[in-house]
Amino acid sequence: MLERGRDYAHFRLVIIEGKVYIEKYKRPYQTRDLFTVWGILQLLRLYPGKVSDLELMFWCDDRPVIMKSDYEEQNSTLPLPPPPVFHYCGHQEAFDIVFPDWTFWGWAETNIKPWTSTLEDIRKGNKRTIWEERIPYAYWKGNPNVSLTRKDLMKCNSTRDKYDWNSRLYTQDWDKEIEKGYKNSKLEDQCTHRYKIYVEGRSWSVSDKYILACDSMTLMIEPEYYDFYLRSLVPLQHYWPIRTTRKCRDIKFAVEWGNRHSRQARAIGRAGSKYVEEQLKMKYVYDYMFHLLNEYAKLLNFKPRVPKRARKMCSQKLLCLQSQHGLWKKFMVESMVNSSSETLACNMPPPFEPLALEAFFESKEIIKKQVEMWETEFWENLNQDH
Repeated sequence: MLERGRDYAHFRLVIIEGKVYIEKYKRPYQTRDLFTVWGILQLLRLYPGKVSDLELMFWCDDRPVIMKSDYEEQNSTLPLPPPPVFHYCGHQEAFDIVFPDWTFWGWAETNIKPWTSTLEDIRKGNKRTIWEERIPYAYWKGNPNVSLTRKDLMKCNSTRDKYDWNSRLYTQDWDKEIEKGYKNSKLEDQCTHRYKIYVEGRSWSVSDKYILACDSMTLMIEPEYYDFYLRSLVPLQHYWPIRTTRKCRDIKFAVEWGNRHSRQARAIGRAGSKYVEEQLKMKYVYDYMFHLLNEYAKLLNFKPRVPKRARKMCSQKLLCLQSQHGLWKKFMVESMVNSSSETLACNMPPPFEPLALEAFFESKEIIKKQVEMWETEFWENLNQDH
């Protein structure tokens, strides 16, 4: 079964007796594979000898690749089971196994530091402007050309000649930004508005954690994809829901509501920040990785082996290979685990019972419906006033 995942993988990772071996198949975008492997090496340094022997396939592109529709029963003939493939995000129609993305250890190509440092920088940035003094509009900055959803969002931009949707949207030109030394793309400088918009790119976006960390109320355009923690967020507790089909109207209402209910809006923004500060600590990211890999290893019905073309990897070797890439090496040094953990990984909570999980998702839908009712009343009253 594992071998059938080879066509969908950028690399194979093997762990045997705490040693890591990598067999590469394809070159992914930028350095995603490099920093993903680096993160796994740091996990083994944090919990030496605690990660079981295993063998897995990893896919580094944006969208999930093992789709359920390809493995459904057809013509009463049961097809082969889907191969296990690890990936950065999931989808309700996909079987990909969700793993933390590479940016937790740094995204060198955009000058985004490892998560611990970035989070601390954003905390400091939050203190520069208290919520009441922030610009009372919704803010987003990014590349709109990677998806139709983002292009559609740009229609909500407010200009002198158009209706004011209470949003301020900006295009990020990464080529120009690189030339300028990343002066206008520092995440800690983007916490100046009361509201920040999260919108997916080609699939989920790594920006979700940076946006939530800003203390601004996150306006989350209904995501289709999810990373390993996104589905645990609750509307009106951690974020404000925005429908994909009614972006402009929903954004305008969210801002109007927030400015009229500043205490509640500020509380939602703070709860989102508190979530990533407390629940998304690197220790917990590693613990998720630890439990995921060990539970996966229990399911293997074969003894992992080292492929002939695989290369042995360790932290020191990977650092040496980056001697010509200053920023890459800098981020690796910064995110290196220098000592093993004095405590065990946190205990895994028991899995949701099917009915409990269904009730959790239903409760979120009920909250979204309540927001829609508020908005309907808002627009009806606005039309009556005109």
